[in-house]
Amino acid sequence: MSKKIIVWFRQDLRRADNPALYEAYQHGAHILPVFIVDDENAESWKRGAASNWWLHHSLKDLNSNLSNHMAFFRGKADEILPKLAKDISADAVYWNRCYEPWCKSRDATIKKLLEKDGINAESFKAGLIWEPWTIQTNSGTPYKVFTPFYKNGCLEKGDPQDPLPAPDRLTYADKPKNAVSLDALNLLPSRVRWDKKMEKHWQIGEESANETLSDFIDKGAGSYKTDRDLPGKDNTSRLSPHLHFGEISPRTVWYEIRKRQETDSISRADTKVFLSEIGWREFCYNLLYHFEERITDKPLQEKFETFPWRKRESYLEKWKKGQTGYPIVDAGMRQLWETGWMHNRVRMIVASFLIKHLMIHWQEGEKWFWDTLVDADLANNSANWQWVAGCGADAAPFFRIFNPITQGEKFDPKGHYIRRWVSELKNLPDKYISSPWTADKDTLKKAGIELGKDYPEPIVDHSQAREEALEAYKKVKNAD
Repeated sequence: MSKKIIVWFRQDLRRADNPALYEAYQHGAHILPVFIVDDENAESWKRGAASNWWLHHSLKDLNSNLSNHMAFFRGKADEILPKLAKDISADAVYWNRCYEPWCKSRDATIKKLLEKDGINAESFKAGLIWEPWTIQTNSGTPYKVFTPFYKNGCLEKGDPQDPLPAPDRLTYADKPKNAVSLDALNLLPSRVRWDKKMEKHWQIGEESANETLSDFIDKGAGSYKTDRDLPGKDNTSRLSPHLHFGEISPRTVWYEIRKRQETDSISRADTKVFLSEIGWREFCYNLLYHFEERITDKPLQEKFETFPWRKRESYLEKWKKGQTGYPIVDAGMRQLWETGWMHNRVRMIVASFLIKHLMIHWQEGEKWFWDTLVDADLANNSANWQWVAGCGADAAPFFRIFNPITQGEKFDPKGHYIRRWVSELKNLPDKYISSPWTADKDTLKKAGIELGKDYPEPIVDHSQAREEALEAYKKVKNAD
């Protein structure tokens, strides 16, 4: 008699290179694919609105690829899953590991409950190439600096194993009657359908993830090292949401990039830089796993707990809406609101501006990104905001304050990116596109701009804001 195995999907919404699904398939089991929206256990880290939108469409795609046999539930997974396994007389429950603190504790509870009922529970590696407990310094401690983590901890282990194929034919168990429909999960906005504007920017699902990777390899990877910092060019992979939801595995991305390098279609230099970005993602998860409280709720460097952050609600709102008066910052924030995504270089610029020009706590930016990014990811979001704030592991020093004017001039010199997202500046000459307030009245008039009316004046003066930030940091440093 065939086994009956529940495959619990989480951040692994794919058929290919899915170890839990593949193992169940290898057993020749009748498979019940399950997804549970578990906001209760997630608490403050439940998915934001943009992530829920993506999740809905990703689940729709996966369910179709699984012949519409997925069983959906909403509630506490540690209550739903053990009961479901007993009700359908499952022999086993398989899942791929997640690394968020609340997931780790919940999953451990579920494993104990299943094993108590005589049901086999197995977890597998699918979301990372190198799991955090496998990478240690020579003294047996976790890495806090990226370069040795990546070079000594990861690369010395060699390339990962080749990705697993998708099962060619699956046999399914009957869907339980208490399962709900995908629509009943209420992942889409119910009132204002702000999500409609994002649909034109994304194709969601496993096939789309693989097409995105192929397009990047064909069109962007060959100049990745030089062009990845230019937001006006389409040279980033845009794989981050596909990776977060597991529509494609990091192992598959690594494998395909290496394969193209071997055929000389991508240079070794471009490959090296791109794969180091995959390594940075792994590093963020390493930090989350080993320093979970410090990386999610508190600054990793304790001295920053006394930093004199300011409550500036009006400035925070202007930052969110892309109305700061600094074009490169406003372009990034408007791209985020329109598409649920932002170019990586611009993420650093807007984060630095919030933290160091406006002196607003990095957690305010982290919360906004969590709700508005389709690739919102606890490990990456927490680590990268702390990196910019200078209070995390291997952080950029606090005194490294991005100048939003020169950043625009350097990385968007012709203003292609700014003109796309800050359309009121589209007729301004290149010379003034990153600092419209420096243009004379005639130039502004010809461009159809009245500062303060058509586009805001800068909400803070760069030089003054920089000095105030450095003075605040000096107090924290001296108190150390």
